[in-house]
Amino acid sequence: MGHDDESRMLAFVASCDDPEKLHTITKNARERGAHDLADAAFRKRVSILPSEKPGTVEHDFWRMVHAFEAVLTEGNGKTTRLSRTRQKVKRDGVRKTLIDWASSSKVTDGFNMLLERNMPELLGEAIILRHSDEFDSDVVTAARNRLEAADIDITKVTAYR
Repeated sequence: MGHDDESRMLAFVASCDDPEKLHTITKNARERGAHDLADAAFRKRVSILPSEKPGTVEHDFWRMVHAFEAVLTEGNGKTTRLSRTRQKVKRDGVRKTLIDWASSSKVTDGFNMLLERNMPELLGEAIILRHSDEFDSDVVTAARNRLEAADIDITKVTAYR
């Protein structure tokens, strides 16, 4: 794919609001080795899937869930859902789920999997920092400490929109 073609496709991705088209673009771009285009289409897709209002804790949370489920589905070759996470949210709510993750002494498998896939901005701890005014200071500190311990650029993950 030439530079002009990729630029045109990136512009299309930026304006596209069809999750299926974005999924197809992601898949095709990966097969062709167009990693920037695949990444842009993937991130755009997971940003439009949540029904919650963009810019909210809930939108960020469900964007993370959709991204993680897409990664797992791709890796497993079959639809994979975060059943326990979805059950916990149903029982405790999004904020309490994030608080519990950040406050736990154990780093979750999901944390490590998102890091391995270079998606630190989708981590629950990053969501807490982006919405720090909605969480107690001890939770924000725990989230910051976990990200710093993993050598994650706090400025980059908090700037993600």
